[in-house]
Amino acid sequence: MELQAKLNAIKKPIMVLGTSSGAGKSLTVTAICRILKNYGEEPIPFKGQNMSNNAWVDWEGGEMAYSQALQAFACGIVPSSEMNPILLKPQGDSTSEVIHLGKSIGVTTAKDYYKNWFIPGWEVIKQSLNSIYKKNPDCRLVVEGAGSPVEMNLVHRDLTNLKVAKYLDANCILVSDIERGGVFAQIVGTLELMNPEERKLIKGILINRFRGDLSLFEEGKKWIESKTKIPVLGIIPWLNDRFPPEDSLDLLEKKSFTADPEMSIGIIKLPSISNFSDFDPLENEEKILIEWIEESQNLNKLDFIIIPGSKQTIKDLIFLKRSGLSEDIKEYSNNSGNIIGICGGLQMLGSTLEDPFFKEGSNAKFGGVIEGLGLLPLKTTFLKKKLTRQVNCESLWPCKSKIKGFEIHTGVTESDGSKKYSNIKSLFKDLDLGWYDENKSGGTIVGTYMHGVFENDYWRNQYINLIRKRKNLPIFETRTSSYKIKRESIITNLANEFDKHLEISKVLN
Repeated sequence: MELQAKLNAIKKPIMVLGTSSGAGKSLTVTAICRILKNYGEEPIPFKGQNMSNNAWVDWEGGEMAYSQALQAFACGIVPSSEMNPILLKPQGDSTSEVIHLGKSIGVTTAKDYYKNWFIPGWEVIKQSLNSIYKKNPDCRLVVEGAGSPVEMNLVHRDLTNLKVAKYLDANCILVSDIERGGVFAQIVGTLELMNPEERKLIKGILINRFRGDLSLFEEGKKWIESKTKIPVLGIIPWLNDRFPPEDSLDLLEKKSFTADPEMSIGIIKLPSISNFSDFDPLENEEKILIEWIEESQNLNKLDFIIIPGSKQTIKDLIFLKRSGLSEDIKEYSNNSGNIIGICGGLQMLGSTLEDPFFKEGSNAKFGGVIEGLGLLPLKTTFLKKKLTRQVNCESLWPCKSKIKGFEIHTGVTESDGSKKYSNIKSLFKDLDLGWYDENKSGGTIVGTYMHGVFENDYWRNQYINLIRKRKNLPIFETRTSSYKIKRESIITNLANEFDKHLEISKVLN
């Protein structure tokens, strides 16, 4: 039976649309998912199309946006790529990798995307919705839109906003961020650009990120309701908890809030940075200050630095060289610095990178081959096929412990055959997952393909203690607080705040 024939019998889907990108759609969906779970419902998140390099891998090896994985955690369920059937991973020059139901199926320019991928994209969205309802007939979908639903040059080919809302006949909430200013114009302008059929789907308005006394906006609320004839369901106060950013642009506003830090970490903000949710466990550590590094500088003040994953590894390596950061990193290593490279960062730490299919940002000028930072005796060759999988293994350094994470990469890394560093060792029992070197000057260089490595509490704790010991700081207790428990606490606090201020019952029926 087609989904359209089932819609009268299912619980009414809720859809969160925004007046702009960054209005708070992802967090609102996350909060609603947890609220509904607490009400005894069976919520399932859904976003038809997401554009993000911040990815997660489900248990079948399918890629999906991390924001939908986080929303699934809020529902208390296992994430699946069906919850985000289309993922676009930008790779520069107005091109993106296209992923359908977790699998990479091509690369497209922005100009050609709507011409070549609109019809198959809509089919995969409908396929996912039917599959979700077939497996979970009693669920309530909590759907997230993307950007603004009324980009008039794109609205006729928008796969993931009003087209999904009308298909599901969803009860829609329009979210606006008052912190950005112009909240009245945001709301009224968005509604004015909808046609009557679309506008009638908007059942409520939500004002997000309000600072100060909420009662001061009472007149504003009345004006909006009088002008639009749509109820304001809530005004959400400014929340201080640390939530993962939706995309790399949000990192520009991401600041560390640690008071009286004892350690400082530098994360290199690569132009094509990916999987930056890897560092959320560090953001939530007490006494650690995070600094995002974008330009050449003296790194010696930092206790360790991280070179993160990249969607365009060679292009980002060229950025490090041209900006002078590559020399800063080498000097930092020579001065007993501690470095961790994750995925693309691991590849950059090696001696050479070969890109015979020009998939990672190289070009004919370099012949598809470029020198790495030369801090680990490794060479990487980028192949056509991508490896995506969940990983369970055992670490060998800085401690022996069970460890979980996931891989997303095309590169195959191996010894370059040199004897430049005789001390390089395998980081895990799975010998292809990572390497480390404790150099003579007292620093460490670590490279791993494992995303989510810092979510492993005992491993993270032991690595941090290794550095704290060298600084003559007291070591952290072995019974460190679990990041996953912390993440649950953050989601719970988020949901509690929304539940206080959002009249969710008005969109449940």
